[in-house]
Amino acid sequence: MQRLGRALYISPNRSVIIKVEIVPKIGEKVVDENLKPVGKVFDVFGPVSSPYVAVRPTIQKPEKLINNILYLLPSKRRMGKVR
Repeated sequence: MQRLGRALYISPNRSVIIKVEIVPKIGEKVVDENLKPVGKVFDVFGPVSSPYVAVRPTIQKPEKLINNILYLLPSKRRMGKVR
């Protein structure tokens, strides 16, 4: 688990906007401090030196995430055989 950053606000399309400390990959799972899943990374935007992330929430009331620190659960990659 890695600290992703602080949730700042809810965008008009209902995404949670986070000021990130590390840049995640699209599709990675986002959790709260109790490891409860809250959404997935949908977009990375802003300046390279100070990026933001849009997270598509999977919870009923994403407004409760505002001002909270959210964390990243890196997705597990399948390791298949190379043919």
